[in-house]
Amino acid sequence: MIPYLPEDQLLDFPPVEQALDDETANGLLCAGGDLSPQRLWQAYQNGIFPWYSDGEPILWWSPDPRAVIFADEMHISRSTQRCINRQTFEIRHNTAFMDVVKGCAAPRAQQAETWILPEMMQAYAQLHQLGHAHSYECWHENKLVGGVYGIKVNSVFCGESMFSAMSNASKVALAHIVQLPEYQLIDCQIPNPHLESLGASTISRAAFLQLLSQ
Repeated sequence: MIPYLPEDQLLDFPPVEQALDDETANGLLCAGGDLSPQRLWQAYQNGIFPWYSDGEPILWWSPDPRAVIFADEMHISRSTQRCINRQTFEIRHNTAFMDVVKGCAAPRAQQAETWILPEMMQAYAQLHQLGHAHSYECWHENKLVGGVYGIKVNSVFCGESMFSAMSNASKVALAHIVQLPEYQLIDCQIPNPHLESLGASTISRAAFLQLLSQ
């Protein structure tokens, strides 16, 4: 059994070392609580993030190992590099945060449902208003065609999701992020083949938490 957080009290999360380590729920730490800005910010500062489906309680995760992209290790494909060289997209920062979130939540051919539920969208909007959540957007002919949103914790960009309505748009946004001097790495949370193709590697949870705190 995992701990269950009360909704009416902002208690500390359990130590991340107590998270499950089995293959089906690697990193599941606790459930319950709420998505208040205070609790979300506390979570991200401690390497914890929410991830759950409609109809489930809020589930909080801190996987080990952790997928990350170091700023100097991102793989940029030739097609993405051409877009960068030709300045196909105009990169903007925090000009259409909720539009990026909605783009990430839109249905996709490869997945039947989205975890970006209305209450999640509202929660990240509040974090954005507090200056913790950011969007990096690709615009083409004054139209939003892709982007990434996530949380900034010290020198780590905790990427939540990205979308592309035009080929290479989200990849160009990622490439822009790793070139910014304020970021040392992008937190990708859980590894998958697509992230690995972009240069993601895995590090231990302890190493990630050390980088997060710097």
